[in-house]
Amino acid sequence: QVQLVESGGGLVQAGGSLRLSCAASGSIRSIDTMAWYRQAPGKQRDLVASMTSGGNTNYADSVKGRFTISRDNTKNTMYLQMNSLSPNDTAVYYCNINYRNVAYRLLEVWGQGTHVTVSS
Repeated sequence: QVQLVESGGGLVQAGGSLRLSCAASGSIRSIDTMAWYRQAPGKQRDLVASMTSGGNTNYADSVKGRFTISRDNTKNTMYLQMNSLSPNDTAVYYCNINYRNVAYRLLEVWGQGTHVTVSS
């Protein structure tokens, strides 16, 4: 059983910053891609940023230059530094990982989500 624990969400004023964390625990042999998604009220869940095990990153156009994804493989933890936040960034942010279990099976797991609210 693998669990993701997210933290760092909250309320911030426009122009402010937040740092989200996602820590994975459980029967993990290795983690491939780690990613952050977000879902605003009444909208679909969209990719915000992802990072492969090799360090390649991908960002949604709307967050390029403002958000930075990083990971600490020694701690199975991922971060999302969010700067210059705007009300359009208000959403529930979800952590997602693709990992291999002890049997080398590739699996996927989601976090429970953390709320980010940006006030104008």
